[in-house]
Amino acid sequence: MKLLRIDASSRIEHSESRKIADQFQQQWQKSNPDGSVIIRDIIKQPIPHIQQKTIEGFYTPSENFTPELQDATKLSDQLIAELTGCDIVLISTPMYNFGVPSALKAWVDHIVRINKTFGVSKEGAFYGMVKNVNAYIITAAGAVYASEEMKALNFLQPYLQTVLGLIGITDVTFISLEGTTMDAATFDEMKADALEKIIKI
Repeated sequence: MKLLRIDASSRIEHSESRKIADQFQQQWQKSNPDGSVIIRDIIKQPIPHIQQKTIEGFYTPSENFTPELQDATKLSDQLIAELTGCDIVLISTPMYNFGVPSALKAWVDHIVRINKTFGVSKEGAFYGMVKNVNAYIITAAGAVYASEEMKALNFLQPYLQTVLGLIGITDVTFISLEGTTMDAATFDEMKADALEKIIKI
């Protein structure tokens, strides 16, 4: 078994999503003593945004690749290989301005790649190409998004659910840690719930 961990919080210290991810990793390694873990911290090692040549490479048949296009898509190839080579992908991320951090969006833009992780049928329908990978996503947010009014402002979870589903990862479990900037009782309740879910994994 192999676990790929992606950390996207700009806070290296005092990050609630990272703390819960640490707990998840420890629990997973306890349950899978022979398993291996790949950690990709996209804050400590930022992923550049895709450039024009990267996009050209995505849409160019491999037999027509130039050295320049090979170089432009090298990181994408590496990130996709990490993803498709794992059994579990663990993403820890905060919510920034109701959505994903730009660091995580950069990772997404490299791994969502036509004819590599998703395809398009003759009828124009999308289909995923990533098989046998399950996802656990640990999210942290300052507010609580339980009410219908607040749910409408949560673009983080539906976006990640959709984009992972596009590439074939449909077994997605969210572990939400909300209320990090609210009263201590609310936060402690959410944290206890998150840890309880991890123990059951």
